[in-house]
Amino acid sequence: MAQERPPQHERPAPPSATISDEFPFESHYVEVLGSKMHYVDEGEGDPILFLHGNPTSSYLWRNVIPHLKGSGRLIAPDLIGMGKSDKPDIPYRFEDHARYLDAFIEKLGLKNITLVVHDWGSGLGFHYAVRHPDNIAGIAFMEALLPFPEQFERHPFGMFAMLRDPVKGKKAVMEDNVFVEKILPMSVKRKLTETEMNAYRAPFPTVQSRLPVYVWPQEVPFDDGPEDIKDMIRNYTAWFEKSDMPKLLIYGDPGAIIPPGNIERFIERFPHLETHFVGVASHFLQEDHPHNIGRAIWDWHRREIKGK
Repeated sequence: MAQERPPQHERPAPPSATISDEFPFESHYVEVLGSKMHYVDEGEGDPILFLHGNPTSSYLWRNVIPHLKGSGRLIAPDLIGMGKSDKPDIPYRFEDHARYLDAFIEKLGLKNITLVVHDWGSGLGFHYAVRHPDNIAGIAFMEALLPFPEQFERHPFGMFAMLRDPVKGKKAVMEDNVFVEKILPMSVKRKLTETEMNAYRAPFPTVQSRLPVYVWPQEVPFDDGPEDIKDMIRNYTAWFEKSDMPKLLIYGDPGAIIPPGNIERFIERFPHLETHFVGVASHFLQEDHPHNIGRAIWDWHRREIKGK
């Protein structure tokens, strides 16, 4: 299959002008490992599973999901401890989120899943896929955790150095709610509305409720990062490099985790990969270009998943 090459930086599209702050979906809850997990569940057919990261929720996908109507059963959970899901007394390490996600998928009986993943949701999705490859039809990903080998040797820098400081980081995230109040809006090119900000604030009203948000940056695989996380990422990356499963990489400029300058390396590295450029965007592409993203996933899914 011909693989799309990065554009020669023609004038990029600006953020979408009409972005709704409404969450037009019925809430569903399922008991998982003794706690309730909240999720969106729209349509019928083979599932398309949307996985968010830190510090977001299924709300991140509100303007993307409608574009996939008719493509399958559209499911977007809130990770445990996040969104409208319960906050059990657990450490909230990656392995905890993976355990709850595995149980969620099993409880809903999801088969032949297409994953749509972002941020730590990508790590969770890739980790599930490498362990259950026969249950995954394809993966669309953006701002995802697929580091190059040399990135494991990088020392925490800038914001990450502060967030990993046991005193300053904990105060910034848990007391000052810096992830929601500062990092999230700074990583969106347009100005989020007060309704949107309140939707992201709502799951984390207290210091203790922000523990999941604090733990996530401690898991980032820098040189001082947890070895189990590094091993897990190396494992799913090695599988990703060999798998012929349909893949769609959606990216923006300048991006954050996946900048345009790395796209050629991704194309060389991963088989059966298409790429799609959305325009000016940082980390939370769904808040700047949800309609572009939704249409791209719909078209890819129509050709590569439903058309096979």
